[in-house]
Amino acid sequence: MTMTEQVSFDDEELILVDENDEIIGYGDKYAVHVDTPQRHRAFSILIFNDKREILLQQRAPEKPLWAGYWSNTCCSHPRKGEDFEAATTRRLREEMGLSANMTYVYKFEYKVDFEDDTGYRGTEHEICRVFIGQTNDEPTPNRTEVSDWRYLSFEALNQEIQHVPERFTPWFKDEWSALTTEHQEELEIFFAAQ
Repeated sequence: MTMTEQVSFDDEELILVDENDEIIGYGDKYAVHVDTPQRHRAFSILIFNDKREILLQQRAPEKPLWAGYWSNTCCSHPRKGEDFEAATTRRLREEMGLSANMTYVYKFEYKVDFEDDTGYRGTEHEICRVFIGQTNDEPTPNRTEVSDWRYLSFEALNQEIQHVPERFTPWFKDEWSALTTEHQEELEIFFAAQ
């Protein structure tokens, strides 16, 4: 795979779920984000290096929703028939050119609407599982998905979110806040095991 190969497709089948995260059907990605927004499964990956810095990505300008925003290392959806282990491994490789052992931390539901300057609208309504992992390998991002990347310390990221929150995706701000407060103990256990 080249790191400019398209890896996201409007017609890939996503997993639709109810409020209890039980599967109720399937829908193509474009429809569940734009035509008739529906709750679906998703995941977010946060990768750290051995300095406890988090790897952020800036979403590519071609992304239909939140293009150019800074966000977690990688996020996507498990496809029909795909479990989370396979989905997270696949997507981290496709999007960032990385592999890492990942640990599940928690899941949360969110719904947020998007509209850009051209009037393009969409909605994210996801039950999202949050995974963390560690590697010191340098990312080789897929330029159809990611325009830039950087590592930040916890302190630097918290300051940036506080001063310029509009630069970050809404789901990342929510999950980062929860991870560093409600799930701080799990995070410390994870770091201690590395």
